[in-house]
Amino acid sequence: MSNVATPHIAIVAGEVSGDILGAGLIKALKQQYPNARFSGVAGPLMIEQGCETLYPMDTLSVMGLVEVLGRIVPILKMRRALIQHYLETPPDVFIGIDAPDFNLDLELKLHSNGIKTLHYVSPSVWAWKQKRVFKIKQACNKILVFLPFEKAFYDRFDVPCDFVGHTMADDIELHTPKTPARQNLGLDDSRPTLALMPGSRKAEIELLSPVFLETVERLSQHLPDLQVVVPLVNAKCRAQFEAIVAQYPSNLSLTLVDGNARAVLSSADAVLLASGTASLEAMLVKRPMVIAYRFKPLTYQIAKRIVNAKFAGLPNLLADEMIVPECIQDECNAERLAYELLPLFTQDQSALIQRFTQLHQLIRCDADQKAASAVRNVLESSND
Repeated sequence: MSNVATPHIAIVAGEVSGDILGAGLIKALKQQYPNARFSGVAGPLMIEQGCETLYPMDTLSVMGLVEVLGRIVPILKMRRALIQHYLETPPDVFIGIDAPDFNLDLELKLHSNGIKTLHYVSPSVWAWKQKRVFKIKQACNKILVFLPFEKAFYDRFDVPCDFVGHTMADDIELHTPKTPARQNLGLDDSRPTLALMPGSRKAEIELLSPVFLETVERLSQHLPDLQVVVPLVNAKCRAQFEAIVAQYPSNLSLTLVDGNARAVLSSADAVLLASGTASLEAMLVKRPMVIAYRFKPLTYQIAKRIVNAKFAGLPNLLADEMIVPECIQDECNAERLAYELLPLFTQDQSALIQRFTQLHQLIRCDADQKAASAVRNVLESSND
């Protein structure tokens, strides 16, 4: 066992969520290694914690095939340069945070040259492209995952894996009251409130907003004093959503909010949202929800053939049962969505809230500290 008192820890994060995880991990690691040196690709939060960034994180913060192709040359150039840099000045351990298309190849190259590596945040190998699990096994000493069913998947393939819980579960209290959030957002505390979250990507907003607004029209016939609050991640998303809203009746009671999704979720009696991480956050603030998603027709036909998952929503995947409704593709229509949403306002939801609380406690594990302990175990282990 090596005893590294002043380790050089390399970390590459690909986007804002990775920067948050990286900053928490660095903070926890500094408690164990006060004189550690950190370098890699970092966002502002990691830099604030003392990480030296070799390249701007923005280079990796791209989504969608066309956007990635537009930046493929600088991305590949950056990866080659990072490989060369870390082979010339090897870190004691390398940690890739998410960004699997970038980080796994980087980890594979470094690991094959004797550098210890971890990957933090599992790609969705349990849902599609399952053969990636073999690449992960070759590339990493260990993978760190958020959710218990992810660890169970890796255990089937004998991939060294630690379940560390989810930092969001650590951050959110077990009970989140509605009234303070409504006051902060200027909402009427006496009216039924729906949080509407049509996604953060252009295609999601384009495909989901019209059917979500039609759903609000239908729901308002049963709940005339319904107020609807919509968090929008940035100015571009807000402009796109406003343009769609302009095509609908002006009597819809909509409050648009810049960012602040957690406050919006906290203010709601129920939530209609695009499938994704937002469903986990809604579960953690204990708000009943309906999960919806639409793909472009060709994309859906392809996805049907390659995706192998029992559920789309994270609460259902975590519970391993359908505890919240999922309306995907053809089922994502205003009549069905309104039908699923209305009982969330009119019927007792205490059993669902209790289930959400159990799942919250399941993944509330002090993730930063658990991840730091896993890094320490790899760092101080003998070389494979």
